[in-house]
Amino acid sequence: MFLDYLKEFSVKKIIKNSLLSVKSSVALGDVKTVGLIVDNRNFKQTRSLIDEIIANGIAKENIEVLLFKSKSNENFVVNTIKLESDNLNWKAQIINKEVLGFLEKDFDLLVNYYDVEKAILLAASSQSKAKFKVGFSNIDKRLNNFMISTNLGNYKVFVQELFRYLKILNKI
Repeated sequence: MFLDYLKEFSVKKIIKNSLLSVKSSVALGDVKTVGLIVDNRNFKQTRSLIDEIIANGIAKENIEVLLFKSKSNENFVVNTIKLESDNLNWKAQIINKEVLGFLEKDFDLLVNYYDVEKAILLAASSQSKAKFKVGFSNIDKRLNNFMISTNLGNYKVFVQELFRYLKILNKI
């Protein structure tokens, strides 16, 4: 228990220090592929979130999900990879090959759908090669290119605001 807390604290410190040197860049172009990083412990309506994104014009075959702490074998309509705390070492490096494959993909949009700063989620978001990252406003501002201020349960409002601003930014 104490070692888990110490690891979480240490990894968060490493990640936050690495974010100091990150230069934000906004990629131009349309959003065709979407990656989702979802904290399934605090948010159980992942399927509904995916359905909302599909309803806004993104094809289901262009959506992939990285799901943190799902114990269920629920079948989503999209490719889903499970993320666990042991996928992260003490140096803030992800060691699972499947998760690394997700992070190496050049998504047009990465949605960081979590509102609690957990080391594994921060590491996954910061290591992602996505062109444009969106998340909640209460997470470290340097991690995302665009932040939406709402709570985790309002996935419909989140997706509605996301696509409203993507249209304004000429990304869809």
